[in-house]
Amino acid sequence: MSLGYAEKLSFIEDVGQVGMAEFFDPSHVLQCKIEELAKMIQKSKHLVAFTGAGISTSCGIPDFRGPKGIWTLQREGKDLPKASLPFHRAMPSMTHMALVELERAGILKFVISQNVDGLHLRSGIPREKLSELHGDSFMEMCPSCGAEYLRDFEVETIGLKETSRKCSNEKCGAKLKDTVLDWEDALPPKEIDPAEKHCKMADLVLCLGTSLQITPACNLPLKCLRGGGKIVIVNLQKTPKDKKANVVIHGFVDKVVAGVMEALNMKIPPYVRIDLFQIILTQSLSRDQRYINWTLRVASVHGMTSQLPFVDSVEISFSDNQKYKETVLDKQPFLVKRRTSRTETFDIFLTVNYSGGCDCLSTKLNIPFEFEVSTEEHGEIIDKEAVLRSLRERAVEESSCGQSGVVERRVVCEPRSEAVVYATVTNLRTFICQQSLFANGDLKWKLEGSGTSRKRSRTGKRKSRA
Repeated sequence: MSLGYAEKLSFIEDVGQVGMAEFFDPSHVLQCKIEELAKMIQKSKHLVAFTGAGISTSCGIPDFRGPKGIWTLQREGKDLPKASLPFHRAMPSMTHMALVELERAGILKFVISQNVDGLHLRSGIPREKLSELHGDSFMEMCPSCGAEYLRDFEVETIGLKETSRKCSNEKCGAKLKDTVLDWEDALPPKEIDPAEKHCKMADLVLCLGTSLQITPACNLPLKCLRGGGKIVIVNLQKTPKDKKANVVIHGFVDKVVAGVMEALNMKIPPYVRIDLFQIILTQSLSRDQRYINWTLRVASVHGMTSQLPFVDSVEISFSDNQKYKETVLDKQPFLVKRRTSRTETFDIFLTVNYSGGCDCLSTKLNIPFEFEVSTEEHGEIIDKEAVLRSLRERAVEESSCGQSGVVERRVVCEPRSEAVVYATVTNLRTFICQQSLFANGDLKWKLEGSGTSRKRSRTGKRKSRA
């Protein structure tokens, strides 16, 4: 998962302390600390979460400095961990979704992330309440107008380099750049400034799954102390900031957060992933105007040259199988070209098959084919947010995925082209937390899901710190 990011980073010999020992609080101590943290959150007026790689390990994304971390295994000369699913299919963890619920309830005011996996945004944390200090592997930005583009594929570069795409703003059109920092890159003011502001305002900073070694990022939580704020650290390893914390909890972040949510009598919302693709049907008359040459394409909503990482193949068949043979498109771009007589009408049947990491196997669509002469360009007015909200609600109510709907439809007259954007629920993940006591007093948790020592200067270079 984060292997690609680690490989793209510039080489640096000293990545700091790795292979740090993990510690686990005894069950009765852990429970007491969970209850204490819940009370602190309940009393908090300005809660800020500061997150690291430890909140994403349960998503299948390896950390860097743990016993089985990427840099730990590299230093030991061992094979790197294998990703359990493609990076772009990683789903938010229980902790990610608990933070979403706390934000919706008005308790959590801001999230500061050192991760580049984009899971906070996918989970539903509003962009204006999130600082991604080190960037986002799935985000491109326009250096000219500042527009941001969240992708369903991992951006190919890091280090704030130009990508192969341009800003879609007609008045701009500048080349886009990735947002992930390399060792030599400084923290962007757009991210660190609001992070500093909220840490200074915070009466409680909750540090989750971070070794608190990357500077200056690791010093952000300390800024709450001057105003009388408190710090709580939840991490398996000891950190350099433990002495500054009011409470240090050694335990799995998901278990701790699940216990806190239970103590607060708050439910952890499910995660529903919706992916978009478009079907473009282009038609043109032959020179003698007797035939229609047409092309059907299943494409990314991010542009014709972008890949569809979650689509494996497309099966196409027709209502009149005697004239048109069915076909299977198993390589991108997914397109088929045909010629028909001008007066023919028929139905095109599509089965869009999804790739690994999707709970939904496929989506079946029926596209009526009838040539129309039109001199006007138009689009159907569709309430996209209402459609997406309905899909999410249905997925949760039915405890399944696969629901789909149209969120955009537009027509261009010359050459005649109709593009329809479909939204499909490809993943559903629910969380059940059950806490019970064994006879020996150990805590049992049921967590179900459907489905660094780097020194980074704000204005200078990033360096490792032992």
